[in-house]
Amino acid sequence: MTSDNPLRNEVREIAIAVVEWDGNYLVGVRPAGAPLEGFSEFPGGKIERGEPPAAAAERECQEETGLIVEVVRLLLVHEQQYPHAHLRLHFYSCRPATIPPAPVAEPWRWVSTSELLQRTFPPANQPLLENIRRDWIDHGR
Repeated sequence: MTSDNPLRNEVREIAIAVVEWDGNYLVGVRPAGAPLEGFSEFPGGKIERGEPPAAAAERECQEETGLIVEVVRLLLVHEQQYPHAHLRLHFYSCRPATIPPAPVAEPWRWVSTSELLQRTFPPANQPLLENIRRDWIDHGR
């Protein structure tokens, strides 16, 4: 069955910066009125036409948090159908360009892996979070 809303069926390409520093992750909370409001999120957003996904992850992180990051590697590409959109998310492992990283403003903050795994993220983030959980357990934490 197809939707009457053509935008819902169009795949939106999204780049996500999974920024880790000193065992902590950069996480925010989706604002009121936004799709999936109240869920935790990593910095990220739409990939512009012709823009490489890794460059989009770096750009979106800087636009949203003020933090300049460098992509380390691609972690995962995952598609998710939501009532409001069909998304293809490109998750990139990133690190701050400077150490220590520049301060970030609300709603962004650094959280431990333990806290990260206790937060509620949108369904599209679950495969990534399972990978983080497995890696965390495998390293005896």
